[in-house]
Amino acid sequence: MTRLEEIVTAVSNLPEKEYSQFRQWFLERDWERWDRQIDADSASGRLDFLAREAREAKKDGKLRNL
Repeated sequence: MTRLEEIVTAVSNLPEKEYSQFRQWFLERDWERWDRQIDADSASGRLDFLAREAREAKKDGKLRNL
């Protein structure tokens, strides 16, 4: 059995309360990874195109209020 299969089995066998706690922990960990990736992409300039597109849309009057 692979490590992943062991984890899947263990998670599948958790009581509801522990599953809920695990799920909350996992979601927080996932969001932290996402935040780090966004920070890295932003610092490297990979997201600069978004600011350029927004400035161009504003200049062209294509933005709308949400």
